[in-house]
Amino acid sequence: MKQAYFFFSALYISLLIQSCSPPDPSLTFEIPEAGFEVVQHIPSDEKGRDKNTLYIIPREIAESEFNSPELALYIDSMYAVMLRTAGVGIASNQLGKSLQIFMIEAKSSNPRYKVLGPVEKQVFINPVITKTSKKRMNFWHGCLSADGENRGNVATYEWIEYSCQNQKGEVRKGRLEGFAAVIFQHEFRHMLSGTYLDHANHFLPKEELDEKLDSGELPFFEVTSDTLPLLIEGYKLGETIEEFHSRN
Repeated sequence: MKQAYFFFSALYISLLIQSCSPPDPSLTFEIPEAGFEVVQHIPSDEKGRDKNTLYIIPREIAESEFNSPELALYIDSMYAVMLRTAGVGIASNQLGKSLQIFMIEAKSSNPRYKVLGPVEKQVFINPVITKTSKKRMNFWHGCLSADGENRGNVATYEWIEYSCQNQKGEVRKGRLEGFAAVIFQHEFRHMLSGTYLDHANHFLPKEELDEKLDSGELPFFEVTSDTLPLLIEGYKLGETIEEFHSRN
């Protein structure tokens, strides 16, 4: 009888401690005191990849979290990091947060992608791709989470249609083409896990790539064949991030 008492007492205390434990910071909108740093990728053959948020399933944003000051501040902080790093898109898991949120924006003054034209600022929460073109475009990707790495050539759909929620929780549907579609798929890849480094077969240092693109030796943004790896390979149209990860 005493043994049973001590067993259940220990179990109760254990559950009590767990219930009082602070939430995992990576699942909250909490902003680190030192600010955000961009998470860097880890190759598949190195340790620590299973604890890297780029390779952890991001959680869905709950209805109760929309239209809140915490969410608004978090998104503003994401945007500040994107501007500071001169990025054209950023996903939550690049900032150590396993959350289904990303944003895109390319200003007309951005020297790296000026030729492709501007992309307006848009925030995507709990995104789903509902339709795509048959045509695929080639693009040489870099990434804030691949600092110092070579650029990689992968394919993305020429255009995509999507469904998501905005900061108020309202459902938004739309269509993106050209450069906007490329950035969306690049950030969506982060939601599915990983970066272009996990999918590309052809890599070049940025300086060499720029020379070959400027000379016309390599295509920059043209229709490509099915032989070029697709950046969001394996994703089924209309499925949620959770549904994708349940199959993979």
